[in-house]
Amino acid sequence: MKRPILIHPDPRLKKTAPQIADLSDDLRRLADDMLETMYAAPGIGLAAPQVGVDARLIVMDCVKGEGATPRPLAMFNPEIVAESDTRNVYEEGCLSIPDQYADVERPAEVTVRWIDRNGAPQQEDFDGLWATCVQHEIDHLNGVLFIDYLTPLKRQLITRKMVKLKKDRAREKA
Repeated sequence: MKRPILIHPDPRLKKTAPQIADLSDDLRRLADDMLETMYAAPGIGLAAPQVGVDARLIVMDCVKGEGATPRPLAMFNPEIVAESDTRNVYEEGCLSIPDQYADVERPAEVTVRWIDRNGAPQQEDFDGLWATCVQHEIDHLNGVLFIDYLTPLKRQLITRKMVKLKKDRAREKA
């Protein structure tokens, strides 16, 4: 089931999500819904707070290209356990901040530990776009948006655009 995506500014996007104590069928269904929502958007990552759920869950799939085999990941309680000194700059966007993009510098490689949908612990090294995406999504779990890495002026300009977008969408629905 596709879920509505919260648009910045929304106080739910600035909260730190609590750890998931027990994996339930509801949480597995949420992960499936989030993947469906992310693919439909279209995007490469989505965090539970973006669909209004206060839980440490992210989904992502950075496989791109015609005919490429998708690699959907659902990560419960993901945490970065190591990061490289080398840094990369990627132009980031966000489904909660539509049509806004900016260069963000992050570690080029990270090691992430999480629990998979079966409750099994996982750990993997990510680089390139995967590393950027997983860091971006984990940031969401900590109430951090990619625009928080920008100058105050740029952040303010984007926030104003999002306020206007939300007003326009509300008017369209009325």
